[in-house]
Amino acid sequence: MTESPSTADPLDRIAAALERLSPPRPQPADPLAHPAYVWRGGALTAARAFAPQPLDALYGLEAQKAALFDTLSRLATGAAAHDVLLWGARGTGKSALVKACVGAVQQAGGNLALVEVPGGGLDSLPALFADIAGAARAFAIFIDDLGFDAASDARALRSMLDGGAEARPANARLFVTSNRRHLVPRDIEEQSSAINPRDVVDDNLALADRFGLSLGFHVIDQDAYLAIVRGYAEAHGLPFDAQEAVGWATRRGSRSGRVAWHYIVDLAGRNGRALAE
Repeated sequence: MTESPSTADPLDRIAAALERLSPPRPQPADPLAHPAYVWRGGALTAARAFAPQPLDALYGLEAQKAALFDTLSRLATGAAAHDVLLWGARGTGKSALVKACVGAVQQAGGNLALVEVPGGGLDSLPALFADIAGAARAFAIFIDDLGFDAASDARALRSMLDGGAEARPANARLFVTSNRRHLVPRDIEEQSSAINPRDVVDDNLALADRFGLSLGFHVIDQDAYLAIVRGYAEAHGLPFDAQEAVGWATRRGSRSGRVAWHYIVDLAGRNGRALAE
């Protein structure tokens, strides 16, 4: 005889109510249908608007462009390709370059998609790998602004990069940006308390060493900054004053491609112009 709701276990009724209130698991998007995805809630979700900048709109990054485009092109054709670490100063174009290079490979006919994974979603990477391993397509797994405070997280990613039981499949490579070259912070106190301080340093560096390609993005000088501003201004038909552009960077305390772009946005707004982001 089936119990009525009034006589059922209170815990069962609470569990049933919570299940009714919880949102359903999102339906995964077709891994072959979209240029870019976000890994959200354990499922592939099509990115609402994937509109990367053209490669020629990114100035001062010629060596990084060439290396990253070549790696992504290899991945798209099924050839051997590296996992890539893009590290360096904030605002220097690391994230923009990943998206721009993926877009350029797609425009050239490459069978490649971008999958953006939030930094806190590393524990779900094995599930993502399982979802895309059988797809007839290559995937650039993009993890932006990554850094670790826990050694266990670093070791988990290291295992996925190379040698672990749940390493990424052949049709996927990781593209990770970080403000730190070695991802894991160098803790002097930790080193001083270790039996062998060199072992601690080597363990931290081992994660960065798993990336076959490491691209550095460095703070630029004033001439390089003005060259970037000039390139943006000419591309959008905007007149600019070099002294004003320098003042803009000085007030923000840094010179970078991001600061140059923000100046161009402000300049366009003052001239009543709209810009495509």
